[in-house]
Amino acid sequence: METLVYSQCTTHGGGVLKSGGGGAVSVLGFPLQHLKPHTLPGSKKKQSFGAIKASLAKTEVALLRIGTRGSIIHNYVPLWVLIDPLCDPLMRYTYSNPRHNTNEYEQIPTYPVIVPSLGSSHWMNSTKIRFKERVFRCGVDSPLALAQAHETRNKLMASHPELADEGAIEIVVIKTTGDKILSQPLADIGGKGLFTKEIDEALINGDIDIAVHSMKDVPTYLPEKTILPCNLKREDVRDAFISLSASSLSELPAGSVVGTASLRRKSQILHRYPSLKVEDNFRGNVQTRLRKLNEGVVQATLLALAGLRRLSMTENVTSTLSIDEMLPAVAQGAIGIACRSDDEKMASYLASLNHEETRLAVSCERAFLLTLDGSCRTPIAGYASKDEDGNCIFKGLVASPDGTRVLETSRKGSYHFEDMVSMGKDAGKELLSRAGPGFFDS
Repeated sequence: METLVYSQCTTHGGGVLKSGGGGAVSVLGFPLQHLKPHTLPGSKKKQSFGAIKASLAKTEVALLRIGTRGSIIHNYVPLWVLIDPLCDPLMRYTYSNPRHNTNEYEQIPTYPVIVPSLGSSHWMNSTKIRFKERVFRCGVDSPLALAQAHETRNKLMASHPELADEGAIEIVVIKTTGDKILSQPLADIGGKGLFTKEIDEALINGDIDIAVHSMKDVPTYLPEKTILPCNLKREDVRDAFISLSASSLSELPAGSVVGTASLRRKSQILHRYPSLKVEDNFRGNVQTRLRKLNEGVVQATLLALAGLRRLSMTENVTSTLSIDEMLPAVAQGAIGIACRSDDEKMASYLASLNHEETRLAVSCERAFLLTLDGSCRTPIAGYASKDEDGNCIFKGLVASPDGTRVLETSRKGSYHFEDMVSMGKDAGKELLSRAGPGFFDS
């Protein structure tokens, strides 16, 4: 169907929209297109003529803003516009981005309502028009961070009906220092805390209401004025082996290069397979690392299976390493959600999503990490799980970066918060004692 566009006309607070000739029609500053002009009685010109109930045209304000790492997304702003039946009720909207010179169209079904129009009542159609607008722009694509934010949003919407309305939850994408600097190893630029710093600052400043983090990236000390009342149910904690030429690490020929930015993975690989080489500045998102593998930069890589599952990319997995082959990072596979300490409403929302078994396991592992107080240059691994009898089994590891020295320990106890935190601390103290002076100073 041909679309005819009329002259510029903007209405505020209700009134009559009248347009004719060429140009664009806008309502409350948004462009609007009518499909067909009409010839009014006593007029020789075809005109678009309608009453706008602008009081119904309003921008919905998000009730909850989620902060996460990621890339450009769109936020839908719903508007309800009522027009006179003299105008064709079937409308489309367009959003123009001058930067890219593109238009996007979407047609949404209409439904009948009664409204006063030009002094009388007529049956007419009300069309819900959604205008896409950019919420936040950043230059680095982080699909995994967005997947985690959407998982959080979906759980909130399912648990709280007031958050299920469109526009109630807004995802704000924040580019972190860790995402910006990819040319250097993390240890050289400040460690994993660089993936959370900017998001935490936005939370404290009130720019967002909750912050979604990969728990393995969260420092052991939370920023002041923030709390972390929620861990979502943990994904698979194991690491995935991905290669185009071998089915496992043991099958890689001597001299093969394995790409990983993780010192934990590097030390365990070199400890078990000293004939292999490790490219330890193998950074970027999952897609970037897989591309480098396909280009032959490395012969294999290890990625967290949890991330691949959240991205629906498990078809890339060659094999999965057991916990005994590769002990995972502290809190690997767990999502943590933080809010401001004085925001009781958000804390209540988040507490309703908390998976207690995951929270206890993460608390045990982080107590271990806190006790070790290792630098970002120290390979540390830790994993707490529940056995078939309901007990907590904890395994911990520290190593030298070159893998020549690996120290391991384990604990077993009841699956309760105080006991599990004590287990983590005790395991950390043991490894500190065994490692000796200077081990964590490198």
